[in-house]
Amino acid sequence: MKDKNWGLLLFFSIAFIWMEIVLRFYTVGGSIFSMDQAIISLFAIALAVICFLFCSLFTPKINRIFAAICLGLAGAIFASQLIYHSIFTTFYSLYSAGNAGQVWQFWREALHGIVGNGLQVLLLFLPMAVLLAIGKKIFSFAKIRWAFRAILAVVIILSYAGGVAVVQAGEHLQSSAYSYYYEKSFPVHSVQKLGLITTMRLDLQRLIISWTPAITPPPLEEGELPVGPSPEEESVEYNVLDIDFDRLLTEESDVEILNMHKYFSIVSPSEKNDFTGKYQGYNLILITAEGFSHLAVREDVTPTLYKMMQEGYSFTNFYTPLWGVSTSDGEYVACTGLLPKTGIWSFKESANNSMPLVMGNQLKHLGYQTVAYHNHSYKYYNRHLSHPNMGYEYKGIGNGLDMKKAWPRSDLEMMEKTIPEYLGEHQFHAYYMTVSGHLNYNFFGNEMAVKNKKYVKDLPFSTPAKAYLATQIEFDRAMEYLLNKLEEAGVADKTLIAISADHYPYGLEQSAIEELAGEKVDNNFDLYRNALILWTKGMEPMTIDEPCSSLDIIPTLSNLLGLEYDSRLLMGRDIHSEADPLVIFADGSYITDKGRYDAITDKFECNSGVTVEDNYPVSTSGTVARKVYYSAMILDKDYYKYVLPQR
Repeated sequence: MKDKNWGLLLFFSIAFIWMEIVLRFYTVGGSIFSMDQAIISLFAIALAVICFLFCSLFTPKINRIFAAICLGLAGAIFASQLIYHSIFTTFYSLYSAGNAGQVWQFWREALHGIVGNGLQVLLLFLPMAVLLAIGKKIFSFAKIRWAFRAILAVVIILSYAGGVAVVQAGEHLQSSAYSYYYEKSFPVHSVQKLGLITTMRLDLQRLIISWTPAITPPPLEEGELPVGPSPEEESVEYNVLDIDFDRLLTEESDVEILNMHKYFSIVSPSEKNDFTGKYQGYNLILITAEGFSHLAVREDVTPTLYKMMQEGYSFTNFYTPLWGVSTSDGEYVACTGLLPKTGIWSFKESANNSMPLVMGNQLKHLGYQTVAYHNHSYKYYNRHLSHPNMGYEYKGIGNGLDMKKAWPRSDLEMMEKTIPEYLGEHQFHAYYMTVSGHLNYNFFGNEMAVKNKKYVKDLPFSTPAKAYLATQIEFDRAMEYLLNKLEEAGVADKTLIAISADHYPYGLEQSAIEELAGEKVDNNFDLYRNALILWTKGMEPMTIDEPCSSLDIIPTLSNLLGLEYDSRLLMGRDIHSEADPLVIFADGSYITDKGRYDAITDKFECNSGVTVEDNYPVSTSGTVARKVYYSAMILDKDYYKYVLPQR
């Protein structure tokens, strides 16, 4: 083999390692002098040798073309992931890439991401540029001997095996490379620990085999086994349905379904309480608000939202964790009380499943008119499939909701167009997914920000912060209009309104978020702190200090409305129940009333004045793992049809 061939092989290796370093440096961070970088480099070299072998099969001219294509394609993939991360603060999965036609409707955001990351994109395409500019002069693209190809095949095996060996030899903690290689799927940390090449390879493998984020059900350890009521507690009423688990266990042959029956049969249900049925018979308006945050609730800027928070429930410790498919996953959690499965679009995949515990189906069963609206494309994230399956008559742009063209469209206009369709003498439940609060937050490409610029122009904030507040003003005007219409119809005191966000406003830089917060905000927990609004006219204000999240919305509403539901089959908790508070984040971190566990550092920090038993962090992590696993299994196995077939 000629020396110049060696040069091309070395160049491929350096190119792939270079791309990994650039991506990590500008997104998730990470030292180049670390065990993680060693793992990333070994896997990158394996791919480099594969590419080199492919680019040595043909004539020199064809090989040179293929070499440029390989580096260009790699640069494009790395660049697209970098741009996606700059918009959504995560990396896309191959499943999402297969639905890119929908995602790239947000071409403005993509263009902004390209312009804002121009240098980084150029750095990722640098290897291809070097190859095209001087590759012909310094490298040989001639064929190599078959004997040497065999040797390089061994190099691929050794490099790959070396990467696996380093993964195995490292720590096996929650935040370790081992955990993300074998047990968990969280792209941001996986790229940091394993690199993009390995993260995407694992994603492909898991997509092919429909992998769930735990190979086997997390075991229930002695001492943390959930138990049902004792004989002396039999008089206590629980939020459960009549499910004969004993019969189901004897009749089931599917091992995975059998394990699910075993698990749910021993989960402790929540008790009915003083708040059970407090708003029974009320109308319900449930809203997932795009990019909404407590940071936008200000008496001078968003007075209606401020009024609702002051007069309704005040949550001082509420969170909206960010999931892999930002908006859709956030909406899925708030609407189903389940955790999304990583690597796929959980809402889309639920479209053919039995979903008896969502608000639409529960209230439709009671004779309510149930409608849902979204002021963007009705097919986006396949809502035209998932939302009718939740029991709604669903309308969006393109299937019955006609609105003025704008980006983003007006929440106020959506309310004006839709409220007359359900407001009347009958009981109703309306669900909204808004869009006015969508990024980018500026005054030249965001029409809602431009529309409301005059209301924020004198505020002492940066332009992005003011533009964000301007978009939320449109949502506030929509709420003002809604409350006025409910009042005019005489049903304001018989309509419960619940508002939560799909995610925090990740379109804002950290500095802008801290401007609005008036303090430093940590990226691990406080970044996801948010607001949940529960309001009806004339209600007694209440402050909820316990940790809670969007996962708790469905069980809480079900209890307040006096609905018949099974608390064992939801992953959240009724906030009024005695169940232990638990806020779960996508990477396995969690918050309880005892403290916080950070999966990255693998450390549990107790709240001030609180002490816990030594096994508390591990035990709670086990609870988190089970909720993640069984949420995915409910989706994969369409589990509700087995236990609630008549609903």
